[in-house]
Amino acid sequence: KKILILTADAGFGHRSTANALCRAFEIRYGDAAQVIIVNPLDEPGALPFMRSAENDYDKLAREWPQFYKLGYKMSDLSLTTNVTEMAYVMMMYDPISRLMKQHEPDAVVVTFPTYQYPVAAYRRVSGVNVPIATVVTDLVSLQKMWFSQSADLCLVPTQTAADLALERDLDPESIHITGLPVNPALADAPGSKAEARRALGWPEDKFTVLAVGSKRVEQLDAFAHILNHSGHDLHLVGVAGGNVELYDALQSAEWHIPATIYDFVRNMPELMHAADCIVTKAGGLIVTESLACGLPLILIQVIPGQETGNARFVVDEGAGDLTLEPLEFLDTMAHW
Repeated sequence: KKILILTADAGFGHRSTANALCRAFEIRYGDAAQVIIVNPLDEPGALPFMRSAENDYDKLAREWPQFYKLGYKMSDLSLTTNVTEMAYVMMMYDPISRLMKQHEPDAVVVTFPTYQYPVAAYRRVSGVNVPIATVVTDLVSLQKMWFSQSADLCLVPTQTAADLALERDLDPESIHITGLPVNPALADAPGSKAEARRALGWPEDKFTVLAVGSKRVEQLDAFAHILNHSGHDLHLVGVAGGNVELYDALQSAEWHIPATIYDFVRNMPELMHAADCIVTKAGGLIVTESLACGLPLILIQVIPGQETGNARFVVDEGAGDLTLEPLEFLDTMAHW
């Protein structure tokens, strides 16, 4: 079967979900499933300003969070949602229809909400009745655009998301609570944390804090600094996630505790299984991966919008704490 996954690169979550699904199909079905992952905005015919909007997503969310929050709320109004749906059909129909004709998929999986509408339009116009599955990549704070009645399957991560789908009058039989797809390697837990730490060359007997940053995480070095001078007997693992300034700051610090510093890693599941807790922002991907391997979270940053719901979900369900200031973080770490 040929499965076409349509994703986006606004943030990390949509693409990571697509990659996780691809890997899971490989593991379970091997050559019986041919998976193609495409970002339609990378295709010829995609409007340049839409590519620019995707590229500016990180900058907007990081530098103007309140403006981002306003845009997030405005785009979720019923009238705005309907206009946006129609606009996406008009703007994306050509590249989507070209992809459908090129690949002739047996099924289309969508990990970015607005792609459902041009795919459904192509299905109506062409008469090619290819099934559409939507994989919702936000945990609890969800925009109306995620829920299209044209999708044959709506796969949601939480009961809250399922309830919102029902409010949008989706067929109850199309809604399935599946959790959010994550890297299957997260299921490969080692025999013990000591064993996992030994494989990584970490101290085996110390409480290990995994601090994960990126270009979208601010002040992680300040939180690491306060741990460095806390007097706690622990091992700090810092991951800069491609943030050059953060990596340089962590590398040049005078550490009073054992510290292991990485820039960008491709073995995050191994690091997570070896740690005792994780310090990071409330992004859907990192939160879901941490939950999947039972790793308690201390959230130090929340971008207004869907991340507000992610943080509330973690705290309300007892999976972690939210500490936005370094001293509050130190207090929480001392209790932990």
